[in-house]
Amino acid sequence: MNPPPFTVVLIVPTGIGASIGGYAGDALPVARAIAQVCDRLITHPNVLNGAQLYWNLPNALYVEGYGLDKFAAGVWGLQPVCQNRIGLVLDCAIEPELRLRHLQAADAARATLGLDLTDYILTDTPLNVELRTAASGASWGTLGNPDSLLRAAETLIEKANASAIAVVARFPDDLDSTALQNYRQGAGVDHLAGAEAIISHLIVRQFQIPCAHAPALAPLPLDPNISPRSAAEELGYTFLPCVLAGLSRAPQFVSRPSPATIWANEVDAVVIPANACGGSAILSLSQTQVIAVAENRTALQVPPTSLGIDAIAANSYLEALGVLVARRAGISPQSLRPNLSSLHCLT
Repeated sequence: MNPPPFTVVLIVPTGIGASIGGYAGDALPVARAIAQVCDRLITHPNVLNGAQLYWNLPNALYVEGYGLDKFAAGVWGLQPVCQNRIGLVLDCAIEPELRLRHLQAADAARATLGLDLTDYILTDTPLNVELRTAASGASWGTLGNPDSLLRAAETLIEKANASAIAVVARFPDDLDSTALQNYRQGAGVDHLAGAEAIISHLIVRQFQIPCAHAPALAPLPLDPNISPRSAAEELGYTFLPCVLAGLSRAPQFVSRPSPATIWANEVDAVVIPANACGGSAILSLSQTQVIAVAENRTALQVPPTSLGIDAIAANSYLEALGVLVARRAGISPQSLRPNLSSLHCLT
């Protein structure tokens, strides 16, 4: 009998300044490497999105954060698909020229990648995104008119048969902010990420279909000292291509078992930054083998030990890959270390 598919969940929470995965698609190399040592990789847009850059990982499932939480809790299963029909919501606050740039990117995705998109829709009122920063340094935000977003998504679902939703909201331009300058230098928190998560969470919670977001922003002035980790966002006028590519094959969320549905009890391991273990998904999956990566530092201070999670400590993602290879082979990682303690009698 063949063993069940080896399934790994890779989480890098958004908006917390992760040193790997806190910038423009810079966790993609980690995802690509892990995808080579497992049968199924479940991860989220913050890991796979890289503005104009993306990478096809046939065994990766692109799962929005709220949907990932529901999956981890065992409430929703993941149903792989061949192709989604993507509905595009554009914030009516986007200026005409910038709107055209996004529509051209969407048409390019249809022509060059063969993606299936519906006609787009404009929100009936501006979404009025506002950005916030928590005391920890993590980013979050608010949406002034969430009902407008939901009405637009509902129209695409009911009238255009959309099975996934891409949203482009006009975000505030803050070219002189310290947060933006730090981020471009690879030393700060992505001040857009927290608000982006709120937008996609809202649609996934309401309609139970895949969703991801791309911010609309005025082009930034050239800077010769941009960090390589932030450079993907400097390549053009839109971040939409990676979102459309990811949503095209994002799994559907289902509440009842059906053929090929993946459930949380099939997860073999979870890989997480070592000081960012307080999220809903990791708490739900805490009885699974958790691998906590110390090298990926964040603005949070929530290690697994403080939550009673029995995790394997890995110094780096390179070390975490070794742990995953050992687990897939049925080898205890402890047996690969030079010092192996003797067995003790339980009392």
